[in-house]
Amino acid sequence: MDPSTEHLIAAIGPRLRAMRTARGLTLEAVAHDSGLSVSALSRLETGKRAPSLDALLPLAKTYRVSLDQIVGAPATGDPRVHLQPQAMQSGGVVVPLTSNPSRVHVFKHVIEPREPKLTTHQGRAWIYVLAGQLRLLLGDEEHLIGPGETAQFDSATPHWFGPADDHAVEILHLFGPHGDRPLTRLGDAGA
Repeated sequence: MDPSTEHLIAAIGPRLRAMRTARGLTLEAVAHDSGLSVSALSRLETGKRAPSLDALLPLAKTYRVSLDQIVGAPATGDPRVHLQPQAMQSGGVVVPLTSNPSRVHVFKHVIEPREPKLTTHQGRAWIYVLAGQLRLLLGDEEHLIGPGETAQFDSATPHWFGPADDHAVEILHLFGPHGDRPLTRLGDAGA
């Protein structure tokens, strides 16, 4: 086996462990969802078991990723970005559009109706409504935001956002974990 293939195979175990821990899952939880044993998973993660398709396919399904992501397959020259939609526990789908964890994060959200629950955390949020009506709670204030409208706020302020009615709302969500803000370079041409 050539050294590049050996390196590719050796990286699968640590990648599987990183996927599991990033999701906050135990070996037992992954074993339950994938149908693999805890010991088989442990051996895969530590590199003591050679990865095989019969083990990797159920793990790809459990983690909701492609086999390419588990294997770390080399690029094929395809320039397209392969987005990975993720189901939200509170209802709806989020699609990360960026992958750099230290800069502004960009997401597309399709948010289903849900109960308001105020939250706070460090950072700055900017939201653009694509479709539907967004209800934004900021402390004691309530704002309704329609398609084409934006809102931005310090996420240390107690906040919640979701559909204003019984229909899903679709938004672009920029989040600066370190307080980064979108910077407008050009203003209105008519202003």
